[in-house]
Amino acid sequence: MPMIDVYATTGTFSDPRQLAQDLAAAVMAVEQVPDIPLFRQNTAAFVHELPEHALSDVDGGNDHVRVQVLTNHGALDRAKQLAVVRRLTDIVAEAAADPTLTERTWVLLTEAPDGGWGLAGHAHTNGELVDAARRELGRRG
Repeated sequence: MPMIDVYATTGTFSDPRQLAQDLAAAVMAVEQVPDIPLFRQNTAAFVHELPEHALSDVDGGNDHVRVQVLTNHGALDRAKQLAVVRRLTDIVAEAAADPTLTERTWVLLTEAPDGGWGLAGHAHTNGELVDAARRELGRRG
């Protein structure tokens, strides 16, 4: 149940909400979790628009995007790490209508430790999240 944070200068994206939805759906697909409300309603992206003066590289450029993806520990093996970075980079560039943005999009993958994932007021372990998903899947059957 990843949390995704996107940082870019204001105006980079014409539809930040659609970008957020597309990023969340992409990460959920790469993770290959069941398509159930537990995951659909708790995989989210936040687009943070920064004033132009709040971002700079060494040369003074501010046309970069930073995407940070927080997952529970072990959610992404190496193949999934590669897939998430590629897909999110492509989605960002498409949302900005700027294919060159792929060269200036940084994707950081971060894992919360087991038990370091809070939802509904409880710090869940990976096992507890799996059990909750199984219960929800059982209700559908």
